[in-house]
Amino acid sequence: MGSREVLGQAARLASSGLLLQVLFRLITFVLNAFILRFLSKEIVGIVNVRLTLLYSTTIFLAREAFRRACLSRGTQQDWNQTLNLLWLTIPLGVFWSLFLGWIWLHLLEVPDPNVVPHYGTGVVLFGLSAVVELLGEPFWVLAQAHMFIKLKVIAESLSIILKSILTAFLVMWLPHWGLYIFSLSQLVYTTVLVLCYVIYFTKLLSSPESTKQQTLPLSRITDLLPSITRSRAFLNWQEAKLTWSFFKQSFLKQILTEGEHYVMTFLNVLNFGDQGVYEIINNLGSLVARLIFQPIEESFYIFFAKVLEREKNAILQKQEDIAVAATVLESLLKLALLTGLTITVFGFAYSQLVLDIYGGAMLSSGTGPILLRCYCVYVLLLAINGVTECFTFAAMSKEEVDRYNFTMLALSSSFLVFSYLLTHWCGSVGFILANCFNMGIRITQSLHFIHRYYRKSPYRPLAGLHLSPALLGVFSLSAVITSISEVFLCCEQGWLARLTHIVVGAFCLGVTLGTAFLTETRLIHFLRTQLVVSRITDKMT
Repeated sequence: MGSREVLGQAARLASSGLLLQVLFRLITFVLNAFILRFLSKEIVGIVNVRLTLLYSTTIFLAREAFRRACLSRGTQQDWNQTLNLLWLTIPLGVFWSLFLGWIWLHLLEVPDPNVVPHYGTGVVLFGLSAVVELLGEPFWVLAQAHMFIKLKVIAESLSIILKSILTAFLVMWLPHWGLYIFSLSQLVYTTVLVLCYVIYFTKLLSSPESTKQQTLPLSRITDLLPSITRSRAFLNWQEAKLTWSFFKQSFLKQILTEGEHYVMTFLNVLNFGDQGVYEIINNLGSLVARLIFQPIEESFYIFFAKVLEREKNAILQKQEDIAVAATVLESLLKLALLTGLTITVFGFAYSQLVLDIYGGAMLSSGTGPILLRCYCVYVLLLAINGVTECFTFAAMSKEEVDRYNFTMLALSSSFLVFSYLLTHWCGSVGFILANCFNMGIRITQSLHFIHRYYRKSPYRPLAGLHLSPALLGVFSLSAVITSISEVFLCCEQGWLARLTHIVVGAFCLGVTLGTAFLTETRLIHFLRTQLVVSRITDKMT
């Protein structure tokens, strides 16, 4: 498959993932507002921080390295060996679930059962749900590698919808169940997700006439199970070594990604109620970042991993592939920069209004607006880092991954220290400031790698971080106008003043987007040809 075909599939995967994230985040957005009116903020804090951290840590440590290694481009990939490797995620997940569950039950502070009932059951069921989800890992990787886009969208959408309906029903009719509500909903989510993949592949592999079945390296559903033959090794040891390198890296990346949650959980710098408020604002602040940047990062990591060969620099790669990769990277950097700047500029002037509408005085008073404004700056860094790291991790050799792990180790240690100190100095805002520092260092590392990678080639993808002076001027003017509007129109002057403030922001946003459309023609061309036309082509085929 050529690089441009892979690009088209990656673009369709990104846009489909974007739609999926929109559905998931909008449902979560509405659900959180609903839950706040029935349950205490302490329960919200336990679920969104403590139990979700248990689940995400187990999942991340058990499968992240396997996903990255098994989706990397191989000249002669033996899928039987790859699947054997993927099944190892289950015993690894069982180990992490038991080990972390013991820590959560016996070493961490246990909440008051009168305020947060059924904590022990919640820990057990969240750990069990992580193991259940890992049962579908071989199916997920096979689907991703062969770009089964609609399967992912349908499976995750159905799981999310069922989980949300069950949660809303139990919260409304049985609020005294406490953590039972979220534990059962989480278990239903992972079970339905895995069943969707299993049922799909079972039906697909039982239909030999299917064109999709003919593209798979398997002929029966039992071929997905672990297999031992004398003719070849049980594992591809090069793939296994790459997995180990990514595992060491994933452990550190998890600390960086969930660092503030680990500090909250293990160092008790915030009580459960404050954790709940922080997490609500954190989810609100990251809404757009997760809607847009995460599906793009996941999809284009697959693109770069398939197009670029590890252990080779830009000169030794196929020149068509390296040219397409450079063009895509430049366009993605430009898109990330523009989106992040837009969120930062307009987020500063509209944070208090958003929080007041969403959660009332509980969120819009105190440190809430400051938290959300700081998070807008963090979103800008998050956007750029997602793009640079998805290229860096796809292009690094095994030795470079190992060297990068040492940098991540130092970064992880400094992040935890900064989080603890800054939180004592300026409260929950310190978590976001520490994250900004962290993300800045990670971006610097990735930019240095990309610069070295393309240094001897004629391509300069880092030009995507340059904006025209006209566009920068419009961003600056919009920031000034919306800030003045906030001072005079928000948020104590009534709904008419609020509506006027929104109209001012909408006008400034329209001018900004229009200027971007006129000045960033290469990016507009990329979006038109890849993220729009590719979907029409997919429907026609």
